[in-house]
Amino acid sequence: MSVRVVIDMNLSAEWVAEFAKHGWHAVHWSTIGDPRAGDPEIMAWANANGYAVFTHDLDFGTALALTDATGPSVIQVRGPFVLPEDIGPVVIAALHQHDAALAAGALVVIEPANVRVRLLPL
Repeated sequence: MSVRVVIDMNLSAEWVAEFAKHGWHAVHWSTIGDPRAGDPEIMAWANANGYAVFTHDLDFGTALALTDATGPSVIQVRGPFVLPEDIGPVVIAALHQHDAALAAGALVVIEPANVRVRLLPL
């Protein structure tokens, strides 16, 4: 498992333990950056430090598309229930299945019943 994950402020810090339990290194943005930082700052940090961004925010995918960026990878979870106990198994399965794409640069959109992957640039 090569992908390291920075968890956006709009997702619970509980995800750090969930990722660690399954072998991924993860940090919550609140522990490494300004909680009020904008998406561009989080993306720049993730790109510079070799992390994928895990978010519930649609703006990250839009930013990738508008800029033709080749990184960082973004893992976007969608749906009303986004805590580890609600969608954790789906997220972990998607990370296992798409680890190589995330390492290369990808947007992975995870919904409870569907996962879509687009390689970067979009």
